[in-house]
Amino acid sequence: MESIFEHVLTFQFALLVLIVVLLKSSIKFVPQNRAFLIERFGKFNKSIEAGLNFIVPFIDKVAYDRSLKEQAVDVPSQSAITRDNISLTVDGVLYFRVLDPYKASYGVDNYIFAVIQLSQTTMRSEIGKMELDKTFEERDSLNSNIVSAINDAAAPWGVQVLRYEIKDIVPPSSVMEAMERQMKAEREKRAQVLESEGDRQAAINVAEGQKQAQVLAAEGEKAEQILRAEGEALAIMQVAKAQAEALETVGNIAKTEQGQSAVQLDLATKAIAAKQAIAKESSVVLLPDSSTDASNIVAQAMTIINTLNSKK
Repeated sequence: MESIFEHVLTFQFALLVLIVVLLKSSIKFVPQNRAFLIERFGKFNKSIEAGLNFIVPFIDKVAYDRSLKEQAVDVPSQSAITRDNISLTVDGVLYFRVLDPYKASYGVDNYIFAVIQLSQTTMRSEIGKMELDKTFEERDSLNSNIVSAINDAAAPWGVQVLRYEIKDIVPPSSVMEAMERQMKAEREKRAQVLESEGDRQAAINVAEGQKQAQVLAAEGEKAEQILRAEGEALAIMQVAKAQAEALETVGNIAKTEQGQSAVQLDLATKAIAAKQAIAKESSVVLLPDSSTDASNIVAQAMTIINTLNSKK
């Protein structure tokens, strides 16, 4: 009995182990952004994606495990010849992802290797269509052309190329030296142009400043002359006004008896002074007569003054 009981326990334990193994073999947990391809008797059966999945133990097996994430791979450096026969060394980075796990597994043996090789050949072909200068100036256009050409060829593999970035373009040393000389000459040319423009602008500024200075000086001189003329005119008017007022005052006073006496005295004084001056300057002595003495001269002057007053 004990032997039979031991055999029963052994059988139950073996059955339990078998059940555990079968469960473990039939349950598959697929991570996120991955796909498992299941083969049954060596033939593709189905594709299972993220989550809990069940397969038939010992009949089904996971043939391929494909990542659905975006992947980045280095494209090794290689030589390419431009349209103007310049040899370049180019390398890059390729970004792609698997859209169809079935095609990526059964359409090509190694889709990563195939995509890298395709990107290299496409890159050589695209660079061969361009001249050396254009490869540096139109790098974005070159990248987009490479991506478009790779996607057309990689469609049967279930792979989509998202972008291709050229990291380095290295021309031969002789071409590099020629480019450096060209850039140096271009920089010197721009420096000379800027210097000449600066000299030209400085000359224009100096001429403009001199012109403005001359205009301001002329305007200042004009204003000074106007002010001087106005001042002289005002002075003349003031002098004339003062003389007119003085003559008017003299005339008003001369109308009076005291004024006439003063005029007689002034005329007599001036007549005597005139004769004294003549006597000093001449060796001939003139004796006064009745018509030339001071009293007669004063009398004649008073007659003239009275006549003028009577006419007024």
